[in-house]
Amino acid sequence: MPVPSILFPADPLNPRRPDPHFAWEARLLRELGGEHHLVDHDALLAGHAEEAVRRVPPDCGPLWYRGWMLPSARYAGFAAALTARGGNLLTSAPGYAAAHELPGWYGVFEGATPPSVWIPSDGTTAPTPAELADAVARLGGTGPAIVKDYVKSRKHEWHEACYVPELADLAAVGRVVGRFVELQGESLAGGVVLRRYEEFERADGTARSVGGTAEGAGSDGRAVEVRVWWLDGRPILVGPHPDAPHQRVEPDLTHVPALVRRLGCRFVTTDLASRADGSGWRVVEVGDGQVSDLPRGVDASGLLASLIAA
Repeated sequence: MPVPSILFPADPLNPRRPDPHFAWEARLLRELGGEHHLVDHDALLAGHAEEAVRRVPPDCGPLWYRGWMLPSARYAGFAAALTARGGNLLTSAPGYAAAHELPGWYGVFEGATPPSVWIPSDGTTAPTPAELADAVARLGGTGPAIVKDYVKSRKHEWHEACYVPELADLAAVGRVVGRFVELQGESLAGGVVLRRYEEFERADGTARSVGGTAEGAGSDGRAVEVRVWWLDGRPILVGPHPDAPHQRVEPDLTHVPALVRRLGCRFVTTDLASRADGSGWRVVEVGDGQVSDLPRGVDASGLLASLIAA
């Protein structure tokens, strides 16, 4: 069988080199005997997929992508442009959307992740008061929650555009959601998500974190999160979250492999954190492995070797 190659974003200032953020992965891949090609991420975002992949050799066979996030529609165009050149992304467009966007993976992980509801959007307009009231009711009507879109939160604007202390205060919900949508602008992915707040263990021994994001960073308050990389249902790398690369902890993965296999996506990540009340580990987030960040200092040789052997 042909050995997969890996696609990296090109450096915008020198399109013959990998983007500096991914250059260390490209070097490690070469040391492992793997091959990479470069794509134009800006062109992909602009919807010019054929231009973006023009440096990818024709008939290049199976491919993985390791790069910046793409909206699901842009990823679909990316996959189609590569197919037209005789390439084959090993994560399909439906598979990418399933792992990358919360509505795609939530049904599989429900019960193992904080309860969540969402309001789809096709633009940058905030949900109406009636839509928010319905979403709040579906989430239980009371208690704290966080706001995000299908992919990201704005945790660095915690009180302004992320955290809702009390869902029953619909005016406060509207203010936080409205500000979140305003700040996300055209980057709003899919729609607005409300997630139940949950407390996780923190690096400083206290408990103040949430479902789907965390307040603070490092030892001053970030939840102790672990990022697990999965290929075909097997964990191939267990390491720290990129926001706290020096944290080291071993998670309990007992129930996670079956959920990952049920999702049916080949290359995914799960971010896990331990509940502060001692009730066990929770899946905080799921992501497509192609666009999940690797913390610097992690030995990624096993991960990259697994990808080119897939």
